[in-house]
Formats: sequence, structure tokens, C-alpha cells
Amino acid sequence: MWSLIVSYIPKWTMWAQAFLLCLVPVLMMVFSNWCRKAVNSSFSLKPNKPAPPVREDGVSPQAHIIGLYDEDLTSVRKAIGDNADVEFREFTIRGTGTRAVIVYVDGLLDSDLIDTHLIRPLMFEGVPEAELDNFNQSDTIKGYISSQMLPVSEIKHTRGLLELVQAVLAGTTGLIIDGMQGAFLVGSAKGKSRNVEEPLSEALLRGPRIGFTERLADNTGLLRLHGKNESLQLTRFEVGSRVKKDLVIAYMKDIANPRLVDEVVTRIQKMEIDDPLESGYIEQLIEDSVMSPFQQIQNTERPDRVIGALLEGRVAILLDGTPYALIVPVTFSMLLQSPEDYYERWISGSFVRLLRILSAIIALLAPALYISFISFHPGLIPTKLALTIIGTRQGVPFPSIIEALIMEIAIEILREAGIRLPKPIGPAMGIVGGLIIGDAAVKAGIVSPFLVIVVAVTAISSFTIPVYSAGITLRVLRFTAMLFAAVLGLFGVVMFFLLLCSHLVRLKSFGVPYASPMVPYSISDMKDFLIRFPLKVMKKRPYMLKPNEPDRRN
Repeated sequence: MWSLIVSYIPKWTMWAQAFLLCLVPVLMMVFSNWCRKAVNSSFSLKPNKPAPPVREDGVSPQAHIIGLYDEDLTSVRKAIGDNADVEFREFTIRGTGTRAVIVYVDGLLDSDLIDTHLIRPLMFEGVPEAELDNFNQSDTIKGYISSQMLPVSEIKHTRGLLELVQAVLAGTTGLIIDGMQGAFLVGSAKGKSRNVEEPLSEALLRGPRIGFTERLADNTGLLRLHGKNESLQLTRFEVGSRVKKDLVIAYMKDIANPRLVDEVVTRIQKMEIDDPLESGYIEQLIEDSVMSPFQQIQNTERPDRVIGALLEGRVAILLDGTPYALIVPVTFSMLLQSPEDYYERWISGSFVRLLRILSAIIALLAPALYISFISFHPGLIPTKLALTIIGTRQGVPFPSIIEALIMEIAIEILREAGIRLPKPIGPAMGIVGGLIIGDAAVKAGIVSPFLVIVVAVTAISSFTIPVYSAGITLRVLRFTAMLFAAVLGLFGVVMFFLLLCSHLVRLKSFGVPYASPMVPYSISDMKDFLIRFPLKVMKKRPYMLKPNEPDRRN
């Protein structure tokens, strides 16, 4: 009897394998925590700010427009330097003999602004004789000109020389008048911009056909036009230490949690960057976890998506010079949702969402499952299917991991090449290239036909992800899952999935759990998770955001 009982006890190799299976996740979690602490400590150790650099032209950062025309004009020319596109238009104010100069950048503004609203009132109409006494008083020149001689809506007065130069180079018109301390900044940049078009990266069959542009004024106007609500708050900031750009934080002041808004403002103000070229710079500088492969801030070109997020209690960030707005906080389920889910009836919208989630699972785990079943667990495959797969692998010289890597890398190269090529030949090249490479690889005996099917289904499934950045994350994690499967088989796939789930549970976006509403569990938020309930049932805003006004007005 004892011998029978002993025969059922696993061998020491199985105990060792089980021990390693439990030890590896613990070691990886400890290592990830150590890396996170090291990264956070390195970012927290901020060196002392260096002193402002001395300008090569010798202009002091504290220089001012003093009201002496010749000296001021010389200082401005010296500060601007040899910029061929900067124009100086000197003239005399009619009726006073006072000299003035207009400084502007050719190509960045509307010439009608200068001709009609600056030169004509000052040079041709001038100051009436009855008002000469008031005009000649140096303390009232500024007020008289701004209130009675400049019919423009955007006008600002500055005394700083460098502020004047920076504004002119950014597209504003500068006006310097003899005898007046400081200068006027008139108008704003009117550079070339494209028309409002449908977003290419977030195309929908049903929904608005408009998207953001590169001009911040157009984007804020679209928000105002799309969401006519007096509670829509737009707060403007200036970011960039060398190249200044405008940034706007948008939120519903009676819905958004003030703590969330304050946190966004604090992170924006703490940023240190020379020039935020695109909103991706902002996204990387204010996210919670730098080491995470998942995006903790959502980017979008669609105003309707932004308005929908604001009505839930989220905050949007818009940067001048890019059509992509940022939405915070974000959860993983948001990356698999599309605005079209709400434009269709709840049954069809829920079906498409479930199909999208299934496609994400296939795009992440299909090649890894193929490797684990073929290399480690062929007994789990049905007999007829196993015989078919074995027959297709006859003559393949590589193990399953190598042939899977060959095909996956080839698909990724074709995908990237199709994006970079001109639009007329990009899609055709991707389709033809995939067919030719797959067929040639099978005929050459390098890969099996069954693997080509797996890779093709995986690639097609990855295209269903509505957010492009989330699709890139799944593509990167797919290779990690393949390596786990190549080492430990199905145990490795399970271990990878558990590590991924544990990371998602620990991750947060601006204080909101990334795995919400699953962890922590929220019954009310589950109505818009896997299945989108009817709009009449969704009477509450997401509880995870803790909005000031939790009830929706359907």
C-alpha cells in the first residue's frame, strides 16, 4: 500500500519546477519594484537650476523699451539679429510728427491687419488738432492710442524688450512709438492651417466628421461649438522654457473633481522642457509610471470623444501645434472602446465591443499559445487537428519559436513600411508583400501553413483596436508572451498573464486604478464595461472619478 501511495507522489523534478514557477513571479515583482524606485528616485533628484544663459548679442534679460525711439529701435534690431523674414515699417503719426515703427514677421500674419488697422489709422488719419495736447502728454500716449486709434480686438502692452522680441517672432505685430515707454503687441499669428477634416486615425462609420487641427484656437472653438455649456472651463498655460507654446486644460467645472484638476495643473506646472513639439511630450512627462508599457493618458483627434470624457468628469489637455488632445485619467477598458459604441443601439454596440475585446486577446496571446501547444503540450490538441499540424510542419527546419518570430517580425516590418510609404501604394504594398512573403516562406519550407494562418489572424485582430497607441502596446507584449511560451510552455503563458494582471491592478492614472471597474469592483461602473447597457439605465457617471455631480441627465 505504501508503495502505491509513494508512486503517486511527484518526483523531485516536479517539485523543483513548481517551486521555480512560484519563485519567478516573486523575483520579477521584486525586480520591477526596484526598477520603479530607482527611476522615481532619479527623477526626484533635480539638480539646481542653472543661471539664465547670457545672450550672445549682449542684450540683458531685464532690458526695457525706454521711450527713446532711436535707442529702442537699435535694441530691437540687435535682439532680433539677422532674421531676413522680420520686417521693420517706419512711419510718422499724422498731425503729431511722432515717429513709430511696426515690427512683424512676414508670412505669420494677415497683411490686412497692418494696412487697415495699424498704418491707416496712425499714418493717414492721425490725431485731430483738438486732441494734440492730450496726445503729447507722455503719460497718456499709451491710453489714447489703444482706446482711440487702434481698431483691433487683440492688443497688449509690454515694457520688456525680450518679451516684445519673442512675441514678434511668434507671429504678433509689435508697435513702438517715440516717447512711449513700452510697446504694443497687436493681433496674433495667422499662419497657414489646414481645414477641419475627419480624423484619419479614428475614422467612424457613424458620428461627426470633424477632427482637431494644429491651431489651438480652432480646437478650443470646436469644443465650444460641440459642447455649448457655460460650465466648460478652459484654462490657459504657457509651457516650454526656450520655445513658448500655449496649452489649455479643459474640464466641466461643476462635474470634474477639483482634486483631479489641481493634480493636472500641478503636473503641468512642474514640467521642464525646452520645446513640447507634440502632445506626446506632455503625455510622457506627466504620466504616473514611466516603466509601464501601457499608456496612462489617452490621445484623440475627435472633439466628440473629448466632450464625452469631460461629461464623465475627466480632464482634457490641448497643446498648440498638434491635433491630438490628451484625456486623463484613463482606464484600460477605455482603450478598447469607441465613440461608435454609443451612437449605435446598445445590443449592436455591446456585440462590437465584445468582439473587440476578443480580438485584443487573440492579438496578444495567439502566437504564444501556438508555440506552447506545438512545443510543450501537443497532447492538449485534438488528435485530428494535431495530425494536420504535424503534416504541415514536415520539413520545417526551425523550432516553433523561431518560425513564429520570423513571421511576426516580417509582419511588423510590412506594417511599418505600409505606414511610411505614400498613401496610393502603402496599402497595396502591405497586402501584396504579405501574400508574397507568406506564400514564399511556406513553399521554401521555412514556416508551416498553419502558422501563417495564426499570424494573419493575429495581425487582423490587432487592427480592431480603436486606439493606435494601445495596439502598439499589445504588439510589444505579444513578443514577451512568445518568449515566456518558448521557455515554460503553457505555464509560461499563464505566468505572463498573471504578471500582466498584477501590473494592471497596481497601475494608476492620476490616482484612478487602471483596472477599474474590475479592481476595485464597482457595480454601477460595470454598466459601461464589457457590455454597454441602454442609455436609460446608465444614470450615474463613473464612480471611480468621484465627480461633483454623479447623476447624468439623459
